Amino acid sequence: MRTTAFIPATMSVSARHVSFTHRDASQPALQDVSFDLAPGTRTVIIGPNGAGKSSLLALLAGKRLISNADLRINGHDVFRNTAGTGATYLGTEWAMNPVVRGDIVVSAFLDSVGGYRHKERRDTLLDILDVDLTWRMNCVSDGERRRIQLVFGLMVPYDVLLLDEVTVDLDVLVRDDLLKFLKADSEARGATILYATHIFDDGLNFFPTHIAHMSFGRLVSPPTQWPLEPNSELGLKFGSASLYQVALQWLKEDREYRRELEATGLKLRGARRDQTVPDDSETFYRKYDYSH
Repeated sequence: MRTTAFIPATMSVSARHVSFTHRDASQPALQDVSFDLAPGTRTVIIGPNGAGKSSLLALLAGKRLISNADLRINGHDVFRNTAGTGATYLGTEWAMNPVVRGDIVVSAFLDSVGGYRHKERRDTLLDILDVDLTWRMNCVSDGERRRIQLVFGLMVPYDVLLLDEVTVDLDVLVRDDLLKFLKADSEARGATILYATHIFDDGLNFFPTHIAHMSFGRLVSPPTQWPLEPNSELGLKFGSASLYQVALQWLKEDREYRRELEATGLKLRGARRDQTVPDDSETFYRKYDYSH
């Protein structure tokens, strides 16, 4: 087992030598990931689909257990003291839970999870996310259900917020208002935010204090100050580029790296043009005939 280094309790989020492989997977989802996030920082994780962003956030939320890594939030081991970390995790799978698709009025649903205890903050979020308390959970659209999730998850104050693609269903106006709220909340309370997203329009430029790049389970660029410092390594590479331009370049580099791997004979994605496919459907589907 790897010996982990001392992690200062002053860091909001700390990771040391995090490696993780999903059951039955041939490739690891995370490979030796280490980083620290200071209190009050807002870090956007950039990376292609399958880079390991969701796996990292799920581990930080204590949703999966691994034994050969040290993951801490506010100095607490996330695998042994999840309740004491002060962390809130919001991911896309929430909207698929049958419980939140039942025939229940939104006001009753929010009260059932303690919304009445945080009325002022809850009401602020209801206004920002434009949620109707008379909606029924089984009748709302995907975007409206996502808004309800965000009220549900954000109405209780947090120390660390882990966001995994939860703004993907929001229209651009609501998303902009939400990001402004999260930024102001982070600055006022010193809350730390780690946000994985694939939406890099101009509205995201103002939000992060740091950006990070993940690819093939590796942390290619650890959390780096944003806007980029002109004389830093990334500052010299990207100049005054927008966050969209930085993300686009990193994703292009990821794709080229994958193609280099494929050139060695390992085909990862896309069509298999070297395979012979029958021209007629009868021959093609014959292999599925189990009548003999």
